[in-house]
Amino acid sequence: MMKFILAVFCFTFSYLVLAEEKPVVLPLEPGYEGVHGMLLFNQDTFLYASHLPLYKKPHNAQIIYKIKTENAALLALVRDADQVTIEPEKFNLQRLMRGESFAVKANVYSGHFERGGSKLYEDVKIAFNELKYLRMLEDLAEPGVDKVYDLVDLDKGARLLIHQIQRAPSFDHIALLTNPNSCITTIRTGNLVPEESFLIGRLRFCGSMKRIYYETKDFERNPAVLKTSKGR
Repeated sequence: MMKFILAVFCFTFSYLVLAEEKPVVLPLEPGYEGVHGMLLFNQDTFLYASHLPLYKKPHNAQIIYKIKTENAALLALVRDADQVTIEPEKFNLQRLMRGESFAVKANVYSGHFERGGSKLYEDVKIAFNELKYLRMLEDLAEPGVDKVYDLVDLDKGARLLIHQIQRAPSFDHIALLTNPNSCITTIRTGNLVPEESFLIGRLRFCGSMKRIYYETKDFERNPAVLKTSKGR
């Protein structure tokens, strides 16, 4: 009887020790450290950040995050301006890939922070709270006239349409659906990089649509020759 009790005790103790062990977290790759520019957009009173991707590391990821800020004026700015981007302090993008929650300081621009945008605020605290979308720009499909969009759920029933970037030439395209319908999210276009108006026309059956972002310049050439003004 004592041997049985001792065996049960040892098993229970071993189980509790294993249960308390923390999962192994691999170290961050230094190659993903950098200035990761982002576009800010809102849906109702919620704020989101979309990483501005490039083909090459450390920016080769399409990422959408729900964010918060202590700057009360930022929501109004994002809601009313045509484009708001941020230039965060350096951090490792793998933290977002892992879905971590953390905060950084960032400069806020009206317009694109690398293309003549106006700096409005400095060192604004931006808290990354929830990963909404992640797609690595690896093993990409060859450019073609069939364009695939992912549907991403947001708050209060809203959804995002996010184009799956292909090899160059391609484009980054994001649209917000405030009253989404069931729809076909693979569309055929007449050329490799169609006009945004054409894309919206083809996607109009998906619901009430608001433009978030459309970018072609960063995806028009081989990544080996792409350069940016701030070293991204």
